[in-house]
Amino acid sequence: MGTEPLILSIDQGTTSSRAMLFEKNGNSLFTSQVEFTQIYPQSGWVEHDPEEIWRSVLTTTKEALAEATRLGRQVAAIGITNQRETTVIWDRKTGKAVYNAIVWQDRRTADFCRTLKDAGHEESVTAKTGLLLDPYFSGTKIRWILDHADARQRAENGELAFGTIDSFLLWRLTGGEVHATDATNACRTLLYNIHEGCWDQKLLDLLNVPESLLPVVHDSAADFGSTKADVLGARLPVLGIAGDQHAASIGQVCFEEGMVKSTYGTGCFVMLNTGNKAITSNNKMLTTIAYQLNGKATYAIEGSIFVAGAAVQWLRDGLGIIDTAEETETLAAKLDSNQGVYLVPSFTGMGAPYWDPDARGAIYGLTRDTGPRNLVRATLESVCYQTSDLFNAMREDGAQLSTVRVDGGMVNNNWMTQFLADTLNITVERPKQTETTALGAAYLAGLQAGIYSSLNDLVSNWQTDQVFEPTMDEQTRASLLHGWSDAVRRTRTV
Repeated sequence: MGTEPLILSIDQGTTSSRAMLFEKNGNSLFTSQVEFTQIYPQSGWVEHDPEEIWRSVLTTTKEALAEATRLGRQVAAIGITNQRETTVIWDRKTGKAVYNAIVWQDRRTADFCRTLKDAGHEESVTAKTGLLLDPYFSGTKIRWILDHADARQRAENGELAFGTIDSFLLWRLTGGEVHATDATNACRTLLYNIHEGCWDQKLLDLLNVPESLLPVVHDSAADFGSTKADVLGARLPVLGIAGDQHAASIGQVCFEEGMVKSTYGTGCFVMLNTGNKAITSNNKMLTTIAYQLNGKATYAIEGSIFVAGAAVQWLRDGLGIIDTAEETETLAAKLDSNQGVYLVPSFTGMGAPYWDPDARGAIYGLTRDTGPRNLVRATLESVCYQTSDLFNAMREDGAQLSTVRVDGGMVNNNWMTQFLADTLNITVERPKQTETTALGAAYLAGLQAGIYSSLNDLVSNWQTDQVFEPTMDEQTRASLLHGWSDAVRRTRTV
């Protein structure tokens, strides 16, 4: 049994919270996971109870710490990674949220975004933030909460605090001593200038957000304070924070310009490292900060798909045609083809490269012979087709894509990962450690703690589990993608 200190990673996702213990070599020793409630007040609205999230994080983190004690190992530091853009506003005295967390998938501010677009604001917003005027991002969610939770005056008075989930958890873990975030989370708010590295007053004015609400922005590896002993039973330093997709890019050690990773969790997110250049996409991809270390930002182009694993969860919880996600691999493989059935899973609108907040999910090609296997396979296929749309947009922006590193729970499905390679017509590499989001947060904390001396230490940890090469003939691929394009065309509202 090893004696080196461990790193505890808190991975607060869209449907569950996890705490994982990692060794220096990236090996995970323990995972505790708790799912929590998804709240759908209206069509296109998605909320979480911040208290339920907090309880899930406390439960899993305490279980991880207990396991470390059982193993006789010390925890050197905590890293946090989180569902991005999900918005919480809380009372600075009590720590209680004034409204439920509005989730990144939520579409309630679509009309306001449209108004801003019609007024000609999108170009200047994109120039500063790298983002589009879409309900996806935090800024318009903040405005909505202030206006609908009778909170604007309290915000103006400095009584309230805003944060993405990382910031909310940090506040709770430190007993209200620290109100901070990192650059990767800040850059997803529509309020942060990614070129100047600061909150932008003109953007704050545009969205009517008081500056007093905002957290301090640090590097992704930094001293974020220490946990209160009465919260976790110990004072432990929080030394790394990054939004989930940025953390996954770090876990996949995509540190070289041109490297690309694709994460398959609740949604799917492709991130292409562009180095020290913030490249503007001509195809509605996002420009974002991949990570920030030692005051220096590394940029990326990103494509965001809102529904990936969430569609599998819908098969399980909404339709009841599977009991576990693992069943989908066997069911999909039992069909020689999907007989022209396509699912467009735009349950909460379409993300990149379409950005259609009013689109809703649709199924095409149903016949009397269509059954559960077809729906399962169409769900898995839709994730691959959506990824293809993102890759095509990146290629049109000039990217040379020959290999992609994949991670997230869905890529343990060998059938889907092979279909992904076939659809993209490139090599797909799956690492041994597919929970790279949690691993990336651990790496950041380890860098700040001195467990790792440089990014090169992390590169040597990466290990391949399996490589998937495309085997589909070009005619079949083209026919399938043509059918998908037609299904998307019929689903879009803009």
